[in-house]
Amino acid sequence: MLSQLSVKNLAVVEKLDLSFESGMSTVTGETGAGKSIILQALNLALGHRSDSTLVRHGQDKAEVTAIFDVANQKKIQNYLQKQSLEEYGECILRRIISKDGRSKAFINNVNVPLSIMRGVGELLIDMHGQNEHQLLLRNKQQRDLLDIYAQNSELCDALNAVVSEYNAISNQIDELSSNQDLKQRQQEFLQYQLKELEDAEFTLDELNTIEYDFKTRANASNLIEKTTQVLNQLEQESGANAQLLNLTQILNQTLETDKKLTPIAQMLSSAQVQTQETIYELNNYLSSLSFDDQTTAELESRLSELHDLARKHSCQIVELITAKDEAAKTLKSINSTSTLLNNLQKQKKTLAQKYYKQTKVLSKIRVEKAGLLSNLVTESLQTLGMPGSMFKVALPKKTPGVYYNGDENINFLVKTNMGSDFKALKKIVSGGELSRISLAISVVSGDNEYTPTLIFDEVDVGISGAVAEVVGHKLKQLSKHYQIICITHLAQVAAFSHQHLHVQKVQKENGAETTVTQLSDNGRVDEIARILGGSTITDKARVAAEEMIKMSI
Repeated sequence: MLSQLSVKNLAVVEKLDLSFESGMSTVTGETGAGKSIILQALNLALGHRSDSTLVRHGQDKAEVTAIFDVANQKKIQNYLQKQSLEEYGECILRRIISKDGRSKAFINNVNVPLSIMRGVGELLIDMHGQNEHQLLLRNKQQRDLLDIYAQNSELCDALNAVVSEYNAISNQIDELSSNQDLKQRQQEFLQYQLKELEDAEFTLDELNTIEYDFKTRANASNLIEKTTQVLNQLEQESGANAQLLNLTQILNQTLETDKKLTPIAQMLSSAQVQTQETIYELNNYLSSLSFDDQTTAELESRLSELHDLARKHSCQIVELITAKDEAAKTLKSINSTSTLLNNLQKQKKTLAQKYYKQTKVLSKIRVEKAGLLSNLVTESLQTLGMPGSMFKVALPKKTPGVYYNGDENINFLVKTNMGSDFKALKKIVSGGELSRISLAISVVSGDNEYTPTLIFDEVDVGISGAVAEVVGHKLKQLSKHYQIICITHLAQVAAFSHQHLHVQKVQKENGAETTVTQLSDNGRVDEIARILGGSTITDKARVAAEEMIKMSI
């Protein structure tokens, strides 16, 4: 539910901090006071289009922050987790609009695209009023509402799992079946490549060492020359080894006089031992070098052959083993395509049978519950100032196939007069009528699993008296399942609220400013009395207001 809304420098609002309660909240105020500013602010927080003209005159930017309590909203929590947006029982939506028209969106202090913000917004709030904000006009929402009412959630999930598997196998079959000529040419080419790689008879050890072996053999003369030069300097009579040996003996003779020289003598002795070991290793290395020109030429030829193969396969020499394995693997896969296709066709047929069996069960429940929902919503419409109106859930079948969410479309139809035909909801022009239809559907199918907060604007357009009282009663009834926020101009509706917010426009030196105040009990009486009697609040109007509030409890 929406718990807090903060607004800075938005249109006629300089600063606004509102706390919302559970249950039913109403927003009232004189015409032109700016009641719609709450809707504007929420729309921005929900990721809808922004406009630089919304930034308050003289300011660089406007900012809106909406905080939602989502501790009990699993769908919202799952959505946030999928988007890598942490939540700790709260979802904080923040939108900043600059005067140059640019805007930034944040969810839980993470900068996000507006598409993500809109996705979260659709799970948090359902707007009822202006057509562009109504989820109810969308076929997906109509299907969801019927299935929530029919408690089909588990059936739909199971069915969609079958459809996902069916589609995956169908795509695999299409991929394997397409371009058979191309696959034949690919098979022949792979056979040629594999034979060429196998004929080369290379091993992993050879691939890992051949370049090193060739390099050392090709440079053997230079290596021998340099190594011999070093060895001679170490081994000759006056060489480094002889000098180190002599110096070690001299220093060892001094140890009888001063033991402090022991560590130094040990280091010198170690240096001599290391030098002797170096001489040994250099002799071994020299004996391993070869001037065999024939062997070097053979290595060069073999290396050239392997380089040519590597270029053909766009890889390094050491990767030729992998290239051979991949070619063999791909060729085996192509050779087994026929068997694989047969197995996939059998799996697809089994899944299709499973799908049709499950859709039969789902369709039967939908037909039954669609009839009940149609009758209940129609009855509700008669009490909401729409006599003669009828509501119907139509379930036309789709063309034969396998579809997510079943094999029928779900369309909400309505006719507002006895003599007219049923039409889709989106054909209804009146925002007030559409809001009341939405209210009737929401009351009948009340379940806040989908969107925990409902906002009604224009729900009381064109009604008054007893019908207005019914609307207020139904909104309060609906607030047992949802958080309800209703912008109204009718006292009969406002009297049913748990929380009453009053919007007022104040003229200041730097221009008009809209403020929103939560009314106390006495303030509620005065405001409802004002709605009933006009700007002058009489005792009679106040008594009527008190009675109206008392009757709504």
